[in-house]
Amino acid sequence: MSRFLSRRFADLEAYVPGEQPQDMQYVKLNTNESPFPPAPAVREAVNALEIDRLNLYPDPEGRALREALAGHYGVGMENVFLANGSDELLNYFFMAFCDGERGVAYPAVSYGFYPVYASLYRLPAQEIPLREGFRLEPGDYCGIGKNVVIANPNAPTGQTISVEEIEGIVKSNPDYVVMIDEAYIDFGGESCLPLVGKYENLLVCQTFSKFRSLAGGRLGFAIGSPALIGDLDMMKYSTNSYNINRLTMAAAIATIENDEYYVNNSKRIQENRAYTVSELDKLGFETLPSKANFIFTRCRAVDGGTLYRALKARGVLVRHWDKPEIIDWCRVTIGSREQMDIFLEKVREILREVG
Repeated sequence: MSRFLSRRFADLEAYVPGEQPQDMQYVKLNTNESPFPPAPAVREAVNALEIDRLNLYPDPEGRALREALAGHYGVGMENVFLANGSDELLNYFFMAFCDGERGVAYPAVSYGFYPVYASLYRLPAQEIPLREGFRLEPGDYCGIGKNVVIANPNAPTGQTISVEEIEGIVKSNPDYVVMIDEAYIDFGGESCLPLVGKYENLLVCQTFSKFRSLAGGRLGFAIGSPALIGDLDMMKYSTNSYNINRLTMAAAIATIENDEYYVNNSKRIQENRAYTVSELDKLGFETLPSKANFIFTRCRAVDGGTLYRALKARGVLVRHWDKPEIIDWCRVTIGSREQMDIFLEKVREILREVG
């Protein structure tokens, strides 16, 4: 870092995204992208007319997209906020609702951006350990007296808590905002969106990156009470008013209008998830039950770091962390059946070598 960087960032540890190596063609099972392209209608929506209008700013309100999302989820447009990926949305959450007096709590093993934002804004943060089996205990968050962020399904574990348990957390913290990060909810989980109309302090965050195959489009959204959405809008207009480009908005509207395509893709991913877990079971792996488009797995015969490196050398990328609690585990994105068969064959090769 340069000598000009503010001292307040001297100890900041930035988020590390999943690697994107360019040295060879990999089977990418490390960043939870969809293996399927967007619906054909998305290609048609991002047309020459839209490209010819790139000289003009996009609608800062994103009205057409917000109306489409509101209609799809049965809420008002005033309940919808748009962000440049759910990461930007999380940034605005930490910026708007957390400060030195109103801290934040989140699981100790979860999405890596939560502690980064807490550190960036110098917030009092409480990292709550998961219980045995990486289980999130809802009671640990009830009446905690802080803002709360929970990924459901959790990452990297893929495990969920129920809507009823989420409601208990929200009810017990009426003076704090509870954000439920549902980036992976469409792969078998149950959304808590129906609770938004009951609780003014609940904010639900989703993304177009996973289920809707638009990771490269960078689009996230939140649904909450009009007051919370107004707070997020104030953060946006104070930092990045044109945060969603017009091509992404056109693609996203077409995505919403072709929901059946994505629902069918999700079913295929869930089938591939069950197949992969079954095959790993035969190889002696332990895999957590997942409601996401990834699994969290380990094998007693080979440690997580060795497995990750051996797979990478064979052209398959998975995600591994050196964090002590999860160092034995790897997160594996669920791709197409062909991708999963390649992954499984490489795993078998590795086990034969170490066995």
